[in-house]
Amino acid sequence: MKKLRFSQWIVPALAAAGLAAMFMTVAAGDKDYPVAAPLAQPARSPFDHTVSGAGLVEASTQNIAVATPLSGVIARVHTQVGHRVEAGTPLFTLDERPLAAEIASREAAVRVAEARVTEAEAMSAEADDQLAKIRGLADPRAVSQEEIVRREMLARAAGSRLKVAQATLAQARAQLKQTQLDFDRLTVRAPVAGDVLQVNVRGGEFVSPGEGQPPVVLGETRRLHVRVDIDEADAWRFKPGAKAVAYLRGNSTVAVPATFVRVEPYVTPKKSLTGGSAERVDTRVLQVLFGFDRGDFPIYVGQQMDVFVEALPEPAAAAPRPAEPKS
Repeated sequence: MKKLRFSQWIVPALAAAGLAAMFMTVAAGDKDYPVAAPLAQPARSPFDHTVSGAGLVEASTQNIAVATPLSGVIARVHTQVGHRVEAGTPLFTLDERPLAAEIASREAAVRVAEARVTEAEAMSAEADDQLAKIRGLADPRAVSQEEIVRREMLARAAGSRLKVAQATLAQARAQLKQTQLDFDRLTVRAPVAGDVLQVNVRGGEFVSPGEGQPPVVLGETRRLHVRVDIDEADAWRFKPGAKAVAYLRGNSTVAVPATFVRVEPYVTPKKSLTGGSAERVDTRVLQVLFGFDRGDFPIYVGQQMDVFVEALPEPAAAAPRPAEPKS
């Protein structure tokens, strides 16, 4: 018998060593590891029958994105995040210089128009007086008929010039008022009382209506709303006026009783809270709003909460249909 060459037995030996190492690795990994405790205990429903959903906290006035009515450069920002403002409080002001110059021009135009009205009134009064003197003569033959007609024409022309001057004055005042209105609109004010949630502009930045982030976001946060998405498959189990309890994400010991506010009776595609552009939405939800007083709860607008809503019980399982006898 010939001796085996080295290359003929080294491959089987390596294969056997590999199998042995694999079995040892599997045996070493086949152990029972303790289950890690969750970072926070999940919230539990306090109701016997419930529907649940993720809720998003918003201001009770909803989150108002305050826009700018005009394009321009920010001259001054009058508030900052966290400020409490009343309705009508200035939030920010656009550059006022162009409209201030236009107001000065409009005011001068009004003064010119007023002077022309004064002049036209004097001319009309004089023409009317001359006509009245002619008509008041005791002897009609003292003045020719042509002169009377001429004086009447002069009076009518003076009256027409007065009307034109008065219309010009009214137009100048209207233009001034419009410019003053545009000037007032340069200062954007709070539409409601509430707390400033975001300030997205700084002095010197250009803003335009409907572009980019809203300059300021505000809302009433002393009372908050939580907008709950209820799956359309469970929507029939929800009843308006139902009780609800909202739990804080990450701390299920913070339970907030919430009262029913309203239901938005339009089932919409569920909006993802992650904002990923590649996500697909295959769920439709009924949105229900519940309210609660913020008080000392560590809850903020935009935060997620786990909400449990008292609901109608699920239907009992249908009894199996008996088999039909064979003919």
